[in-house]
Amino acid sequence: MSNATQTMSPDKLGDLIAKARKAGADHADAVHVTGKSSSVSWRLGKLEDIERSENSDLGLRVIIGKNQAIVSSSDMSDLALDQLVTRCIEMAKNTPEDPYCGLADKEKLAFGDIADLDLFDDYELDEEALKSMAGEAEAHALQIDGITNSEGAGASASKGYITLANSDGFVGHYGSSNFSCSISVIAGQGTTMQRDYDWTSRRHFEDLESPYKIAEEAARRTLKKMNPKKAATCQVPVVYDPRVSQTLIGHLAGAINGAAIARGTSFLLEMMEQQVFGNNINIIDNPHVLRGPSSKPFDGEGVRNAPLDIIKDGILQNWLLDSASGRQLNLASNGRASRGTSSPPSPSSSNLYMAPGNISPKQLLSDIKDGFYVTELIGSSVNGITGDYSRGASGFWIENGELTYPVNEITIAGNLKDMYLSLSAADDLEIKYGTDAPTIRIEKMMIAGS
Repeated sequence: MSNATQTMSPDKLGDLIAKARKAGADHADAVHVTGKSSSVSWRLGKLEDIERSENSDLGLRVIIGKNQAIVSSSDMSDLALDQLVTRCIEMAKNTPEDPYCGLADKEKLAFGDIADLDLFDDYELDEEALKSMAGEAEAHALQIDGITNSEGAGASASKGYITLANSDGFVGHYGSSNFSCSISVIAGQGTTMQRDYDWTSRRHFEDLESPYKIAEEAARRTLKKMNPKKAATCQVPVVYDPRVSQTLIGHLAGAINGAAIARGTSFLLEMMEQQVFGNNINIIDNPHVLRGPSSKPFDGEGVRNAPLDIIKDGILQNWLLDSASGRQLNLASNGRASRGTSSPPSPSSSNLYMAPGNISPKQLLSDIKDGFYVTELIGSSVNGITGDYSRGASGFWIENGELTYPVNEITIAGNLKDMYLSLSAADDLEIKYGTDAPTIRIEKMMIAGS
């Protein structure tokens, strides 16, 4: 294992924090992030690109009174670290006061309470293996009748480590890995061409879907889109495929972010403990999903984290809070801080998902006489303050509970408050993106077509 992928020793991070304290910091923390990755791009049977990267980045934050500063470096030499401390102290002395800055409350730190979430796989994929994965995916897709071209395939593997320490004695560290493969293909010729894609991404190599499976799914989706029609302007039920339904949960994540609530810039600002969804909808943020795409054993401030109800029986239960946004709102952090090496912690979700409903996607569509099934969203006009929602979309027309012909070049519009209240969910949840939802039905939306 190369030096760039080794964690900085806790002792060395501790020494850095001690130097910052000795130089005048009241409090300090440091985060060290390392990683290495390889990826390949493949098209029409040939290698197009190969990338390799290794990184080792350190961020030091010092707090003097109500002033804080952060300085980052990729140079881990003793001289560079001494200079890092000096720069950070001088910057903190000259920054505006922030009444909410500070380390997390000590009693909330994850001392001796770091869960093993099985996020790291030491399986080694060399570049030949990555080329083989991408090449197999593309070759298989191009053998499928109706597929006429390829936009390319890719494969990647990465591994990294995070170490976090602070002047209250917390030290936490964990590793993570990721493996992925993707393919995008084309059907038709000239102005009749359609394209679609599929991909797989997992923490552990053994959990990846095969290149053949994603090739077949990309081809299937592409061929179904051939010969699309326009739709007339109307109001109908709209059903979101899981590939796009997760975007509705992403808008919720922005609206319940503690920083947005503290600024007063959320359409859910006055909705705590109010009905936001139907009473059969539950949404959870769970950082402890085993091998989860956004799992982490502690948050970006070292705070203990745990599954958190966001929506329970349709009622809003919690904001996403780090220490600073919690202080602004006179609330405690709930372990949702995220951070890099060059910026202070800020609130963020982890594995945020809507719990599955109790009916199948087919049953969710069954009573729709006329409606629209969304498989792709294009562009975005979503107002986070009012909840107004308008997006370009393509997908399939629903007639008598069945998907019929493909539809493109339309706009779907509504208001997220109304959409959430009329939302129902199928039972096909898969935790894949880090923000996830099953197939979702909205009872009525405006469709602007031809």
